[in-house]
Amino acid sequence: MAIWFTKSRKLHHLLNNMGLFQNLKQSFLIQTLSPKSPFDNIFKNPSSILHNPMTLFSFRHFSSIKAEEQTSGYDNDENQVLDFPGGRVTFTADMRFISESSDKRTNCYCVLDDNGHPIAGSSFQEVSKEIALKMYSAMVTLQIMDTIFYEAQRQGRISFYLTTIGEEAINIASAAALTIDDVIFPQYREPGVLLWRGFTLQEFANQCFGNKADYGKGRQMPIHYGSNKLNYFTVSSPIATQLPHAVGAAYSLKMDGKNACAVTYFGDGGTSEGDFHAALNFAAVMEVPVIFFCRNNGWAISTPTSEQFRCDGAVVRGQAYGIRSIRIDGNDALAVYSAVRAAREMAIRECRPILVEALTYRAGHHSTSDDSTKYRPLDEIEHWRTRRDPVSRFRKWVESNAWWSDLAESELRSDVRKKILQAIQMAEKAEKPSLSNMFTDVYDELPSNLREQERSVRETIERHPENYPLDVPV
Repeated sequence: MAIWFTKSRKLHHLLNNMGLFQNLKQSFLIQTLSPKSPFDNIFKNPSSILHNPMTLFSFRHFSSIKAEEQTSGYDNDENQVLDFPGGRVTFTADMRFISESSDKRTNCYCVLDDNGHPIAGSSFQEVSKEIALKMYSAMVTLQIMDTIFYEAQRQGRISFYLTTIGEEAINIASAAALTIDDVIFPQYREPGVLLWRGFTLQEFANQCFGNKADYGKGRQMPIHYGSNKLNYFTVSSPIATQLPHAVGAAYSLKMDGKNACAVTYFGDGGTSEGDFHAALNFAAVMEVPVIFFCRNNGWAISTPTSEQFRCDGAVVRGQAYGIRSIRIDGNDALAVYSAVRAAREMAIRECRPILVEALTYRAGHHSTSDDSTKYRPLDEIEHWRTRRDPVSRFRKWVESNAWWSDLAESELRSDVRKKILQAIQMAEKAEKPSLSNMFTDVYDELPSNLREQERSVRETIERHPENYPLDVPV
């Protein structure tokens, strides 16, 4: 549906009094995106435009400076200035190039030291005993789940796996700071976000084993989780493609006036993709509630950050695109929780994108297809596994509050391990999806080329049954 603002005399009069038409063509067209657009009631109640951030945003971004208004003058310090689209520019006689980088790296927000003690003067979001214990239990669960599924792959029971070892705080603490209404666009190292939202161990196992209960019907490789119910978009292997999608979703949330934001996760390697830059610029210009969460773990598989970029990580790139940004200690659960809580509040209240760069370390291999000892020294890996482990660090803080004990730790680990092994046994025994699922769920009516492909596959199986698994229903 398209409407013309100038078709309403009452609205035209109101906007003229506000001065909003001074820099607009009177034939400005707004294309609304849905029947529930915030513009639906404008003609009935023109003053509602004053209270709608989407409408004011539209005016702000379509305003410009006409040629005759581009005048130069002088500021209070008698420097010559020019009114230029985007803001006033000051002239200088000094030819000076902007430095390629700052002499000092951007600081990293941290709450707990390596021993789990709060740093003097640190400010952070208070966490209740209930939330703290739930966070710690989820971090332990994620750690054990990764260990057992990794072993299952090594035993040949599943084809592929990828762990989050060393990044448990990023997964769980960021998820704890969000609400179920916030839409998640993951990379592939964020299963803890799903775990926190209620994805069961059985659901994880079903996906990895690709059985009939798998929501993807066995058509995705392991660890490509997704849940419509939990607002978690399905993992996609191509790097950084989820970023523009997250911005689009955030724009939709803004249009609908939802009290929610979009959150997208990606690694440091993702910042080298074109989609990263397109997404940040898109989000900044359209002023949408999205959180870009960069897991800077130092390595894009075998490529170190020193060979990816020369700037100070991802955090400075946010500023370059006009996005409020922060660097945090990704192995500090309280820092992650506090920063994401604050980022979410700003993103929604101010309708703006936020970039969070979390410094962490991938303590495990990139995946079961990788051997990180070929390109990383063993002592470096061991240091991060022991001295900078986010799970142990958070446990020390929980224990310092007298909320945890060795007995509780032993019982939790035993119980989680038992449940995961049981889930794997059930998933492994479950029936596989039917062969026909390879061709469905894309078209309402199967096109002729897919019908021909299905017929060809079935004929091939009939001719060579010994080459195909017996547990897949034909």
